Amino acid sequence: MFKKGDLVLYSSHGICKIDDICEKKFSNIKKDYYILHPMNDKKLSISIPVDNDKVSILELLTQEEAEVILESFKDEGIDWIDIDRERSETYNDIIKRGNRTEIAKIINTLMKEKASLESNGKKFHEKDKKMLLGIQSILFSELAFLLNTTSEEIEEKVSGYINY
Repeated sequence: MFKKGDLVLYSSHGICKIDDICEKKFSNIKKDYYILHPMNDKKLSISIPVDNDKVSILELLTQEEAEVILESFKDEGIDWIDIDRERSETYNDIIKRGNRTEIAKIINTLMKEKASLESNGKKFHEKDKKMLLGIQSILFSELAFLLNTTSEEIEEKVSGYINY
């Protein structure tokens, strides 16, 4: 269980701070809730049941883990799956588990595929583009936060590491 003041990674909102943990009552059912706000949107407040298994709240990486993940972009990514539906299902299953090392491998592969297609005058599949932008934004912002830099600088480093 997290505590008040913890920084966590929450879905598409990215890094969030837990402002409070309180009890709320809905439909005569009392539950404990995390009250958090995204670090990039101080006005937004999100309530999430503490015992919700469907919602993924993750601990932030350590600075050392962030450095290792950044360096991992020098390695190969995940295998490319030619069948769109199968690729989407496989990659999404991996993303849902929240393992940033595996997510970095997906980003690596998608970035390479995008560059390869575009260099041959072809379009990158819209579903893949949406997936790439979503996970890239969240992972790069977490890495940037932990490594005291910007998402743009992380993207530049990653692009330099990846052999297109």
